Amino acid sequence: MLLAEPGAKQIREILGRYDAWWSSAILTIELRRLARREHLEAAADQILASVRFTPITDATIERTSRLEPVEVRTLDAIHLDAAIELYRAGTIAAVLTHDEQLKHGCGHHGIPLHAPS
Repeated sequence: MLLAEPGAKQIREILGRYDAWWSSAILTIELRRLARREHLEAAADQILASVRFTPITDATIERTSRLEPVEVRTLDAIHLDAAIELYRAGTIAAVLTHDEQLKHGCGHHGIPLHAPS
């Protein structure tokens, strides 16, 4: 959504179906670093203002370090842990991602996906 990536329109349509957007707090780092490279800081801050975040705590680190499947990369595992916790709590209905590793992890844990094409 920050860049004109493929599927941006579809992503906006999917996000429009939900009252709240959630992510791991690590999105703040990922999105702002991308925004700085692309000189889009204001747009990133506007997006981040619309997102509710799960914090990265000691418990997050412990769970994520042991999280299955092991093929999921570290940063994606942090997002996956947040998705698992939010889904189990009934806070989210699905995960929106392009990332194949995160898709695999969500599938492993039975979390529904929105995967824009």
